[in-house]
Amino acid sequence: MRFISPKTDFAFKKIFGSNRSKQILISFLNAIVYNNHHTIQSLEIIDPYNPGVTQTLKDTYLDVRAVLDNGSTVIIEMQVLNVEAFEKRVIYNLAKAYGNQLDTGEGYRTLKPFIALTITDFVLFKEAKRMINKFRFKEEKDSFNYRDELRLIFLELPKFNKELSELETESDKWIYFLKSAPNLEVIPDSLGEVAEIEAALNIANRANLSNEELEELHKQEVFIGDRKGEISLAKQEAKEEGREEGKIEEAVKQILRLIRRILGEISPEIESQIQQLSLGKLDILGEEIFDMKTIADVENWLESQREREE
Repeated sequence: MRFISPKTDFAFKKIFGSNRSKQILISFLNAIVYNNHHTIQSLEIIDPYNPGVTQTLKDTYLDVRAVLDNGSTVIIEMQVLNVEAFEKRVIYNLAKAYGNQLDTGEGYRTLKPFIALTITDFVLFKEAKRMINKFRFKEEKDSFNYRDELRLIFLELPKFNKELSELETESDKWIYFLKSAPNLEVIPDSLGEVAEIEAALNIANRANLSNEELEELHKQEVFIGDRKGEISLAKQEAKEEGREEGKIEEAVKQILRLIRRILGEISPEIESQIQQLSLGKLDILGEEIFDMKTIADVENWLESQREREE
């Protein structure tokens, strides 16, 4: 048996957001949102997944939306890529979804609570060791709640490092499923003990997918791989640029120190011109400074460099 990764938009929606996913989603939300308590007994999935609906590839998703039996609405997002302003977008999506409940003329008392559950395939809160972090409005000093209308819950997958033999709670098993499903060859007994996880794995079984679904999955996997490559390259370039800037800054300090020691103080204008030099030109100036007799020689050297550029 081979299983698809639940991290792609296609797979996550198919597993947790299709018409046959209600019990799966109930089990998952009870484990993650309600700390393994069977709080949710029923729910309604809004706009359930249908094969062939996905038209575009994107790196941010609002994957699944469901109305719970306690009146709350939960919006669930799987986020594979750490894109710019991601944290702001999560807040915006929650606030927008909450506000969009009202039609013209409706009163505020009809508003129902909203929960945003965001699953990230990257570390979001480096200051926290917990893999699940939950936020709500609280008074700053006494920490009492200001209504539970809006809640933000984040599950950071990289912080989960348990092996299959170490799984204890249903939340452990669901998180293991999210991280490790593609690495499984059979349904392990410890996961099969949770009927909903077994059902989720059966949905994720590649053998049960149509050719069209496999093609859709392939497109999204390629897209995510390409985007990860782009982000990795951008980070590497930024790191190299930072190293280059650090070398230039250090070279400028050394050149200015040499000039002041050998020739005396220089004007802010000359100092500014030296700060604009490339690392290569700074190296040349550092060698030639010992042949200069006056500040005027430095000015002439800088002028000659400008003329060459022109």
